[in-house]
Amino acid sequence: NIELAPLPGEDGTPVFFVEKMEPLRVAESRPNVQGLVGRAPAFRQMLELVARVAPSRAAVLLLGESGTGKELAAHALHDASPRAGKSLVAVDCSSLPEALFESELFGHERGAFTGAAGQRGGLVEAASGGTLFLDEVGDIPLPMQAKLLRFVEERVFNRVGGRSDIQVDLRLIAATNKNLTDEVRAGRFREDLYYRLQVLEIKLPSLVDRMEDLPAL
Repeated sequence: NIELAPLPGEDGTPVFFVEKMEPLRVAESRPNVQGLVGRAPAFRQMLELVARVAPSRAAVLLLGESGTGKELAAHALHDASPRAGKSLVAVDCSSLPEALFESELFGHERGAFTGAAGQRGGLVEAASGGTLFLDEVGDIPLPMQAKLLRFVEERVFNRVGGRSDIQVDLRLIAATNKNLTDEVRAGRFREDLYYRLQVLEIKLPSLVDRMEDLPAL
C-alpha cells in the first residue's frame, strides 16, 4: 500500500513527495494453512484487487468455481479491512433448510414458533461490527431472497416473531459458483438483490488458469 503526500514549494506547487509504504496483510507466497497461496499472474491480479477492495465498506461478490478459495478470499478481505479486529461470521447458504433460514440468520423471539423457548440472536447480530460472509448465495430460495433484500439495502432486520427493527453495522461479502446473471434471467434469483450484492465483484481464477501454483498448493 503506497501513499504519496506532496510537499509544496514557495509558490505552492509540489516540489517533493513523501512516500509512505506499508505491507498489506493479504497473502503470503509461502504455503500457509490460513492464507491464500500462489504466484501465477491471474492469482496475483486477483490479490491486487482484494487489496484495493478490502478497505471499502461496499458489498463484495466473489465469483469462482468450487475449490478456488472463495472463503479464503473472504477472510483475506476481512483481515485487510478496518474491521479485522471484529468477527467474520460465515453462513453456508446451501446447507440451511428454508424453514430455518430466517431464524438462523436473524434470530427469533420467545414463542415465535414451536420450540422457541427463549429469545435467540442470529448470525447477523453475531457479525455486528465485523463481516458477514454469505457463501453459496446463489442457493438461497426465492422467498428468502425477498427477506434478505431489505437487510442488504438498509442493514435493518426483525427477529422472527419480533416487531422492533434492529440495525447492525457490518461488511457484507457474498460468494457463489453460479452465474447469477443466468440465474436472474431464469427467474431463480432476484435482480434487485443481485445488483446490491454485486457492488464490487472479484473473480477467482480456476486451477486451469494457474497451473504453475500446483506445487505450492
